[in-house]
Amino acid sequence: MIKNQWYVVLSSRELKKGQLIGVTRFGEKLAFWRGSNGKVHCISDICCHRGASISHGKVLSNGERVICPFHGFEYDSQGRVRTIPANGRNTPVPENFRVKSYPTYELADFIWIWYGDREPEKPPKYFDDITDELVYTEFKEVWNVHYSRAIENQLDPIHLPFVHYNTIGRGNRTVVDGPIVEWKDDEMFYFYVFNRIDDGTPARKPEEMDPKRKSKVYLEFKFPNIWQNHISEKIRVTAAFTPIDDDHTMIYLRFYVGLTGIKFLDKLIAVLGKPFNKIVLHQDKRVVETQIPKRSELRMGENLIPGDAPILEYRKKEKH
Repeated sequence: MIKNQWYVVLSSRELKKGQLIGVTRFGEKLAFWRGSNGKVHCISDICCHRGASISHGKVLSNGERVICPFHGFEYDSQGRVRTIPANGRNTPVPENFRVKSYPTYELADFIWIWYGDREPEKPPKYFDDITDELVYTEFKEVWNVHYSRAIENQLDPIHLPFVHYNTIGRGNRTVVDGPIVEWKDDEMFYFYVFNRIDDGTPARKPEEMDPKRKSKVYLEFKFPNIWQNHISEKIRVTAAFTPIDDDHTMIYLRFYVGLTGIKFLDKLIAVLGKPFNKIVLHQDKRVVETQIPKRSELRMGENLIPGDAPILEYRKKEKH
C-alpha cells in the first residue's frame, strides 16, 4: 500500500451514530464509531489486553469512548485505555495500555483515513467537478485481488472491445490511438482514450495525436485509490478501490446524474442505471480475478504495449 496517503475506506452511510463497527483495511483489523459531534474515530480493533475484538463491544453514552466486550476496558478516540474496571475506576492506567489510532476525515459521503507513519499535512480531496448538483446511487462489492489490480483495470483502454463487447465496448474498436496521459499535479492525472476500428493503419503514438482532439469524455485517477469516468458534465461514474488486504479489495461504485436538474428525477435515472453499471463491473471482475499475480509491480515480467501507458504511469508513481 502507498504510505502517507488519505484512503477512502468506508461509505458514510455504513456508519451510523451510536454504532461500533469492525472492518479489515490494509490487512489490519480496525474499529470505527462516531463521537458525540458525529466525527468519525478509528482505532485498532485488537484489544491491547488479551486481543479481543473491540468492535464487538459498544459505544459509551458520551460517544467519546468505546468498551471492549471481554473485560470492560474503555478506549478513547486516540486508542488509549482510560479505565480498567478490574483495577478500580479511579486507578491510573499505565501508558502502554493503548492501541494505534488513525486520523479520519469525512468528505463526499466517504470516510477516509490517513495511512502512514507521519501526520497528514492537508485534508483529502475528492473530484473538484463533482458538485451537489449531481445525485448518485452507490453499491459495493469485494474482488479477490490486490487493490492495484482493480485500479489498473480502470486505467486499461485495451480491454474494452473484448471484456465489454456487448456493453461499453460495442463496435469492435480494437485499435487504441495514444492514449494521452496528462498529469495535473503530483497526485492525479487525466487520460484520454481513442479506440477505433482497425482500418489497417497502425495505432498512433501520443505525440502523433492532435491535443485539440481531446474529448470531453475522459478518465481521471487520484492517488491513492479513487477514479472517475467523466462521461459528460451531467453523467459520471466513480469508483473507490479500498484495500482490505493483499488479496481482497472493496470497490465502491457510484453513478452520478444531473441530467434534469430535478433531484428526484435524476435520482430515479441513477437508480435505473445501477443494474447496467453492475453488469459492466462484473464483466471486469470475471477477468481481473484470473490475473496472476494478484498484485501488480512496476517490473513483473509482462510485455506491455503503448496502450498500457496509463497503467505504467500509475505503477511509476505507486512504486516511487
